[in-house]
Amino acid sequence: MSGAPLAFAYLLVALLLVVGLIGSILPALPGTVLILAGAAVHAFATGFDPIGPGRLVILALMTVVAYALDHVAGVLGVRRLGGSGWAMGGAVVGALVGLFFGLAGLVLGPLVGAAVAEYAYTRQARTSARAALGTVVGLLVGAVAKIGLGLAMIGLFLFWVWRG
Repeated sequence: MSGAPLAFAYLLVALLLVVGLIGSILPALPGTVLILAGAAVHAFATGFDPIGPGRLVILALMTVVAYALDHVAGVLGVRRLGGSGWAMGGAVVGALVGLFFGLAGLVLGPLVGAAVAEYAYTRQARTSARAALGTVVGLLVGAVAKIGLGLAMIGLFLFWVWRG
């Protein structure tokens, strides 16, 4: 591929990498999946040189690890501070509702959702407050892990392309 189609492919790759990095921060976008998609577009556009199947597998495994860490961190945060599955479910619902309220909603949505759901389940304010705190800590740890892996994926991709 050369000329205009290759230029379009590079533009698409850049767009996928940038949106993927943003998606590593925002829960509404599949960040690491978009980064992987950008690498795959580059691989197909360049005849798998220098991004070959092996390197795509490495990026795919990093994508799986990012999502696993994101979910495990949230659950461990709730469990560590004594919350139930209700708190985690409430945090997810709160996060989805919070998406409509900007950055404050993204931070407060999971906290409020976890607290309300845990209180509805246990009728204990202290337990629901601890579950909410655990949810937020877990979600933040998971988000930091996902951002870190997203940055690592982009760094690897750029290194492989630069090095050849």
